[in-house]
Amino acid sequence: MLSIQNVSKTYSRQNVKAVDMLSLEAGAGVIYGFLGPNGAGKTTTIKMLTGVLPFSDGDIFIKGASIRWNPIEAKRMIGYVPDSHVVYDKLTGRQYINFMADIYGVPADIRKNRADMLLERLNLAKDADSQITSYSFGMRQKICVIGALIHNPPLWVLDEPLTGLDPQSSFELKQMMREHTQEGNTVFFSTHILEVAEKLCDHIGVINKGCLVGEVKVSEFATGGFSLEDYFLRLINYAPAAEPQS
Repeated sequence: MLSIQNVSKTYSRQNVKAVDMLSLEAGAGVIYGFLGPNGAGKTTTIKMLTGVLPFSDGDIFIKGASIRWNPIEAKRMIGYVPDSHVVYDKLTGRQYINFMADIYGVPADIRKNRADMLLERLNLAKDADSQITSYSFGMRQKICVIGALIHNPPLWVLDEPLTGLDPQSSFELKQMMREHTQEGNTVFFSTHILEVAEKLCDHIGVINKGCLVGEVKVSEFATGGFSLEDYFLRLINYAPAAEPQS
């Protein structure tokens, strides 16, 4: 589903690479958690794989479509929830959803049913016809989630998706992520909450100083005798990380 191949990014004003020869794979039916300390390169990676930022080297493929060489086809298969939640706040929530549906060519009957279901599920239905400028941080997060899912994308990408959500909405979002993969899709998300990543994810990748320093199947922790927190802290502190034992 998602294939990142030897991708690097150097910002013009810096002498070091923000992302350095990063390669990883996230298959269909998988929730892939992307972890790392602040400034490690998580958001830069996500912006590259969604086509927001160009990259210096390598390539990224979504179901075989290259972000570099076939960006329109690749982006049609992505639903992206950024950490900034920047939306057209003069629109109402419903107008924003319809705008996103227009971009992705979602038929009118399908969009209405899907939008109504998502609005109800995320407890936003009563505010759907209010301007987004009146929304709280958490409400903006939820309308971004709905906009990203309106076309039922094969790859759902989220950058710190649980920030600002109330417990009920956080629970629903995690359920939606799992359900999305059960339909054969892929979820790729970054988070600082290790407990959530360990309970929710199938695979974990750890990035530090622009480099992928470790990957693991979460199921292996049950037999490895240690937690994701142990694994993560060893990796970012450059101590040798013991591999989980099968």
